Amino acid sequence: QVQLVESGGGSVQAGGSLKLSCAAHGYSFSRCGMYWFRQAPGKERELVSSISSAGSTYYRDSVRGRFTISRDNAKNTLYLQMNSLNSEDTAVYYCAADCPYRYWGQGTQVTVSS
Repeated sequence: QVQLVESGGGSVQAGGSLKLSCAAHGYSFSRCGMYWFRQAPGKERELVSSISSAGSTYYRDSVRGRFTISRDNAKNTLYLQMNSLNSEDTAVYYCAADCPYRYWGQGTQVTVSS
């Protein structure tokens, strides 16, 4: 019954922007750590960004300065604002939460054309 549902993926041109959302259903994630992972074709899944229950954030080097993670606890929603997208950002993006079990969303495809 606990679900994470991503949305906002799609196809954009290099240099464009996209905002992903992850809506939690069945629980309140205010005390959970939240994460965005991605998996590109032929690559291992990698952590893109995270945000703690206290609001501290982490970004992998390749997205730092371009991506912004945020959470709206009142709406039970996690966001990832992605700017200056390039072809290396093409991947399936997954939302995850530790509460303390690890819950995963179904993923949303982001495709950046060049």
